[in-house]
Amino acid sequence: MNRMSAVANITPRQFLAHLGNNHMPIVKPCDVFINHRGVDTKKTVAALLYDRLVRMNLRPFLDYKNLKPGEKLFDEIHGAIRHCKVGVAVFSPRYCESYFCLHELAMIIESNKKLIPIFCDIKPSELRIEDSNDYEIDEVRRFNWALHEAKQFEGLKFNSFKETLPEVVTKISNVVIRNLAN
Repeated sequence: MNRMSAVANITPRQFLAHLGNNHMPIVKPCDVFINHRGVDTKKTVAALLYDRLVRMNLRPFLDYKNLKPGEKLFDEIHGAIRHCKVGVAVFSPRYCESYFCLHELAMIIESNKKLIPIFCDIKPSELRIEDSNDYEIDEVRRFNWALHEAKQFEGLKFNSFKETLPEVVTKISNVVIRNLAN
């Protein structure tokens, strides 16, 4: 097997396991970590929230906006979560299909960060892991626990058929500011 096919066959779990906690990357401080499912909200809620927070002189972290070529993806993400003050979880209909979203959410909650859940076109009761065959039992427990904990936080609901993106982004940024002030 050549090196490229070996890399292509690595699972997210294997990749995260090899990271270990032996070293701390140099982390640019951030105020807010934005956790989201890219295919659902990257170019909408997540990007608009990021841009709004930057205009407010805050330091948000959004993977595709903050990461540069050559940086270690998971080191940077884990460092940003460890050092942020507030986590914003943008839940969407396909959020729970992403191992990485669930892993980041669990890290935010395990780190005892303030969490602001945003429910975009999904009700909190609809957040569940449908197919857990790709995950180990401990991961399923951890992810279910993180989802359960996230549902305990007062969140904002966004129905794209009833509200506009600017309206919801304004609400979210106001809540973020209040949480950073406390």
